[in-house]
Amino acid sequence: MSLPETASMPGLVLTAYDGPNDPVEVVERKGLGHPDTICDALAETFSRNLCQEYSRRFDRILHHNVDKALLLGGRSAPAFGGGSLTSPINIYLAGRATTEIGGEHIPIKEIAVEGSRSWLKSSLHALDAERDVRFHVLTRPGSADLQELFLRTPEAPLANDTSIGVGYAPMSALEALVLDVERHINGRDRMREHPAWGEDVKVMGVRQGKSVRLTVACAMIGRHLAHSDDYFAERSALRTLVADLAGQHGFTVSDVDVNAADGASQGALYLTVTGTSAEAGDDGQVGRGNRVNGLITPCRPMSLEAAAGKNPVSHVGKIYNIAARDIAEAICAALSEVVAAECMLVSRIGDPVTRPALVQLKVATRDGFPIAEIRRPVEAITADRLNRIPKLIEDFVAGRIATF
Repeated sequence: MSLPETASMPGLVLTAYDGPNDPVEVVERKGLGHPDTICDALAETFSRNLCQEYSRRFDRILHHNVDKALLLGGRSAPAFGGGSLTSPINIYLAGRATTEIGGEHIPIKEIAVEGSRSWLKSSLHALDAERDVRFHVLTRPGSADLQELFLRTPEAPLANDTSIGVGYAPMSALEALVLDVERHINGRDRMREHPAWGEDVKVMGVRQGKSVRLTVACAMIGRHLAHSDDYFAERSALRTLVADLAGQHGFTVSDVDVNAADGASQGALYLTVTGTSAEAGDDGQVGRGNRVNGLITPCRPMSLEAAAGKNPVSHVGKIYNIAARDIAEAICAALSEVVAAECMLVSRIGDPVTRPALVQLKVATRDGFPIAEIRRPVEAITADRLNRIPKLIEDFVAGRIATF
């Protein structure tokens, strides 16, 4: 069965849908210090630093995909007023990268370790990235066929894989709230006002009708807490912040739990030395956390691709998730008749990244406005955003596009 095509843009399928209107909605965000987020961040930092080093040396980005990272948690002895790590956190950075060209060696291991330590130092305020973490770099060169494909760019970079990317717009009220909660907890004022709040934050939002329940886990840092009363005061302050944010996002009925697993004894509290469960309680892996919009949204279309660490030139597992979201957002912003949109892009290995094998768009229109009347502008917006894909490379390398 052949897929329907438009006259001006082959491979584009445009259909109507009702928009997200489920009576139950579930949204999650893993914060900056969550072990999975740490893995995403270090993989993406590794890729960005490789891009910069390749560009500096050879005036172009070379083939790499360093999207495999694993964090093996350490052991710790947290305590009020202090505590210590008794066994370090081990981080494994793996993948494929060009290690030599024209007889010139690229210091892959040094790039990986220096970039990772720098990110940890700037992002996790209670972690000693020199003492508390051990790095293992397991990167090797890619296969000859994929390296050759990467260099073969007649008009645009060629897709290195047959894959999909998905995106949608706009965010729901719950999605915006969950994102806002974590960003407030890990905001720039946190260190001054609440140094006991660690960066390992996890927010789960569940909406039933118009009411919302938010469950927040936040690793508390023992050195900033003299005793259990301090701990409970910080937990109460965090709960008040989250409840206030829920009201600001339009949820007049909300139920907020913070560190819901806490027990009565010190050993049953979410107390840490470093502000991350990676010190003892949890391990991490690239791709198990937030999607490129910063959220985990099982009620929405999602890709299982791990975007972080993939090369920004030809890896559609990274590029298409960003492009699909951009297309959906652009359609909603430009066309007043559209209230919501979903986009799916399907690549074919070896084809230009600007020419997907399939573009599927679902749009919800205001008051049932017929989609046939907006087909042309939708096609034009989609074609424009696809043509902009090569321009995303600079933004990826500069860190202006978030992948987690």
